[in-house]
Amino acid sequence: MKTKSPLWFWIVAILILLWNIIGVISFFAHVYVSKFGLQELPSAQQALYAEFSLWTYIIFALAVSTGFFGSVGLLLRKHWSYSMFILSMLAIIPQMIHNVFFTSSIEVFGLTQSITMPIHVIIFGAFLIWFSKRSVYSNWYR
Repeated sequence: MKTKSPLWFWIVAILILLWNIIGVISFFAHVYVSKFGLQELPSAQQALYAEFSLWTYIIFALAVSTGFFGSVGLLLRKHWSYSMFILSMLAIIPQMIHNVFFTSSIEVFGLTQSITMPIHVIIFGAFLIWFSKRSVYSNWYR
């Protein structure tokens, strides 16, 4: 039996979609930064960009695309949104580990700035899994 979704569900689902749209924009900004845009950065940041290999771009794409589709599925109240958020988290974790521990980001930006966004992304990814699972248990999905 399906239960009507409360208003706050829709507000949270829209905020989740906006978060994931920002993630997609971040991906494209990172991947398609122009040669001239890179030249405007300090040399240490230019070198940091060079430390990202093809697999990191693939896993970044997987993280943001599954997060985006999960948020669309959430708005459509589809059970598969939960699976999309799990896939997103499975891509987020190695991406963030690589970004923090296997690049020179800490040397370039400092510890606090280097770990702040990865921690937020992981916490929010966990929230997405919890929220979508709660929505399933609450019968808010079709």
